[in-house]
Amino acid sequence: MHLLISALIYLSVSASAFAVGPPEPMSTAEYNALKQATTNWGRWGEDDELGTLNLITPAQRAAGAALVKEGITVSLALDLNKVRDELNANPLEHELRVGELGVQQFAMDKFSIDYHGFTHTHMDGLPHVASNDSFYNGVPFSTAKPAGAERLGIHHAGLNGIFTRGVLVDMPRHLGVDYLEPGTAITASDIESWEAANGVTIASGDVLLIRTGRWVNVAQHGQWNFQELAAGAHASLAAWLKARDVAVLGSDGVNDVMPSAVEGLFNPLHELLIVNLGMPLLDNLDLEALADVAKRTNRTTFLFVAAPLRIPGGTGSPVNPLAVF
Repeated sequence: MHLLISALIYLSVSASAFAVGPPEPMSTAEYNALKQATTNWGRWGEDDELGTLNLITPAQRAAGAALVKEGITVSLALDLNKVRDELNANPLEHELRVGELGVQQFAMDKFSIDYHGFTHTHMDGLPHVASNDSFYNGVPFSTAKPAGAERLGIHHAGLNGIFTRGVLVDMPRHLGVDYLEPGTAITASDIESWEAANGVTIASGDVLLIRTGRWVNVAQHGQWNFQELAAGAHASLAAWLKARDVAVLGSDGVNDVMPSAVEGLFNPLHELLIVNLGMPLLDNLDLEALADVAKRTNRTTFLFVAAPLRIPGGTGSPVNPLAVF
């Protein structure tokens, strides 16, 4: 199994020749081989509901805390979007109500949000994606009920939250461009090229954040059909993430490159990571302020902190992650 994973990583590294570009096509047979090679089912027991969050140990939390030097905090979340547009099909519904109780006056909120998609900053939990009628660790797809997932709910991740080293891989800065062109695929070789240039090795228990420059592109040219064309990671990166034991992957997009170039699959990386590895994903992050602080302080690692809402049986959660320098 380890040899197969190594071979898949080698193929992904040699294919891109250290230059991002359109995704290399992956056949169904190649994808199935990759899927077979990248699994954590049973690794932490048959009843495990945390997946790769198990990789964040007390020692790694302490090491992450030791990265705080300047006391600078940076939010990695967008404002929750209340405006319906071509990208935001499910805006936040916010009703503010006012009232009086005796001589005191109060204002109260009521929220309704369908946060999965391409607009809201959120964390994908383990019951968000299934394959062949199974969630992570073989939990049956039938356990997803209208009242909530019976297993793997986001509340498990919310119990301890995420507190560990974060690593920002700023691909546009690495390549000397404002942003990656939509449809650009990022592979293991591109990440390793960044590591070599920055003297950083991505390791077990890390939160890996990949900046594509999406919001710079939006600021310069406006929104486009992100669902059809988006920079992101190639499906082959799953083998590398497995080998490095990364705990969480996040991006200013939805992590997958689109189109995926994997026949018949819209978000193959989502499937490989969430279902096979049990890895939560962070979608639609705002990494611009983080990139500015990283450049100003000449640092690419920091304490990463995030805590999803403790919603029993939730498939994920809106989230406001923080990077602390």
